[in-house]
Order: sequence, then C-alpha cells, then structure tokens
Amino acid sequence: MPQTIERYVIWNNKGGVGKSTIAFHAATRYAERHPGKRVLLIDLCPQSNSSMMLLGGGERGENYVLGLCTEPTPRTVVGYMSTVIAGGQGAPLPDPYNFLVQASSVNDKVPQNIVLLCGDGNLEPMSPAVTGAANAPALTPASQPWRWVHLTFRALIDSFAARDPDSDVTVFIDTNPSFSIYTELAISAGDKLIVPVNADDSSRVAANALFILLHGQQPPHPIYGAWTFAVRAAQSGMVVPKIHAVVGNRLTQYEGAAGAFAALSDATAVTLFEQYRAAPHFFTARQIAANSLAEFRSLYSVALRDFNTAGVVAAHLGCSLSRLTGGYYDIHGHNIQVNAARVSECLIAVDKLIDML
Repeated sequence: MPQTIERYVIWNNKGGVGKSTIAFHAATRYAERHPGKRVLLIDLCPQSNSSMMLLGGGERGENYVLGLCTEPTPRTVVGYMSTVIAGGQGAPLPDPYNFLVQASSVNDKVPQNIVLLCGDGNLEPMSPAVTGAANAPALTPASQPWRWVHLTFRALIDSFAARDPDSDVTVFIDTNPSFSIYTELAISAGDKLIVPVNADDSSRVAANALFILLHGQQPPHPIYGAWTFAVRAAQSGMVVPKIHAVVGNRLTQYEGAAGAFAALSDATAVTLFEQYRAAPHFFTARQIAANSLAEFRSLYSVALRDFNTAGVVAAHLGCSLSRLTGGYYDIHGHNIQVNAARVSECLIAVDKLIDML
C-alpha cells in the first residue's frame, strides 16, 4: 500500500487554550496506539513548551531544549529554517535527521516511535529575516520566494517521510497563537487543524478571526486585502488546512451545564456551526453531514475539560498519560496528589481525540 502522511496543526489565534499540552498528549498517545507508524512533533512555538515536555518535562526538559538551541547549528526549527534559507531556493534540502531528536533516547517515559523537531526562542528575533526572504523579489518568472519559504516545513515532512517510504507518518505541529511568519509556516505545513477553545467569550471571537486569517475577509479589505496570508496562499496554489477537530473545555457538555459556561460554550459552538453551514469545505468531510448543532458537536468536537490535574502533572513530568500512576508528585515545590481514577478519565478523553484522527 502507498505511504500515508497525516499532518495536524494544533492552532487557535487565541492564547491560553492549551495548544502545547494538547500537542504533547496527542502526539505521545497517538504514537502509543500506532506503534507501527512514525510520529513527528514539530514545535513552531518560541516558548518551546511541547519540546520541553517531550524531552523530560520541568527543568530537565528546559535544559535539554536550551542545549539544542545553543549548538553551533541548532538542532531546532531555527537551525533547520536557517540552513534552508541560507542555501537558497533550489538548493538540496538538508538531511532532516541532522535536526531531529529521538525523544525516547532522552526521555524513557514516551514512546520510541516519536521524534521531535525542537522549538527555539530565537524564532522571534529571526522573524524579520524569514519575512525578508519570503518577500524578496522573484528573480525569474518561475521562482516564488513567498511560496518557497512558506513550504519550508512541509518540505521537511516530505523529506522525513521519504527516508522510510514503507512506514506511514503522522505529524503534529505546535504553534504560537499570533499569526506571525513562523505561524504561517506552521499552517502551511499542515492539512488538518486541531483547534483548541476555552469556554469563554474570547474563544467565540477567536473562532471568527480564525476563518478570516485562513480564508480571507469578505469583502476583502480595500488596502490590505491583497497582502494577506489567505490571498497569497491561494495565489500560490498552497494547501490551507481544514478544521478536523475542535478541542474544548465543556464544549460538548451543554446539557445541564451551569450558568455562563453553558451559554459561552454554546456561542462558540454556534459560531463554528454557522461557518460549517456556510462553508463546509473549510472542514474535513465526515461520512455524514452535520444538519444540527448537536450533530456538529458529535462529529467535530471533543471535550478534554482542563485535562484536570492528571494531564497537567503528566505534561510537567514529560510522562505519557498511560504511564502516570496515582500518588503524590513534587511540582514546583508543591506536593500534588494525582488520583488514579482521574488519570483514567483524562486518558479516555485524549483517546476520544485520537479516535478522530
């Protein structure tokens, strides 16, 4: 059978919705449940939290990330991106394995079939150089600098997959909420979106903004419309990922939910469902269409609540949820109790997301 490559981007243009924690738990659990597949986590967030989790969590993970970032040629997203841009359009791609880290070689609490392209805080100061390369004038009619730069990490995924064409590949891409150049590169590398939301009014606003950023404002802005990512991606013939799953706190817990959380969760879900009805091609297809809000929730949404204590502790320890046991854990000087039953609940919630992938 031909090789399959699945590319998931975890993104919302709202901060504080748990993108990195979701990226860590989704990638590690997916790898556990699919041991025959290669799983790649690309961390395109300057905070590098998902990298720190995957490489051991806490200070251990933080120190390992710092070490990768300070190598002569960083084994990070910045090291790879710098090498590609310095080589210029048309140059052979660098070997992805010069930049990837086998996570289990550093942290034995995660599966052996997951590799990491580490995050790097230098994404921020490097952004002007990347933007400059993307906006450079085309030297020939066939060259498209903007398209070439934006497909940097999509090309890395293809190169990684080609090294072992007999094994399937699943990629998870962690992102920054701001729609900066490196977030645009992350979006351009994916085919499907996992969109985390919270049960608050700003998530409803962010949901509307998400569609404008990806697909453009209608009608376009008279001055800035031609320069948006949405317009330039369409002109370049690039893939714009479709919403595949909406991961939220209480998003599907609308029956009997109390007070403001119910109304605000409903508002976010209604916003997404209205967009689904207006432009279903913005969403990945299901075997059946969603004809009601309830059906939309059932087909596209997963409630992870707040990952409760178990999910947060597991991420801090760099430990797959399935390997976390009940007991007390020292987290930043606090003795935190983890209930085994809560671990099971958290694992079931993550498995519901994995079942959708």
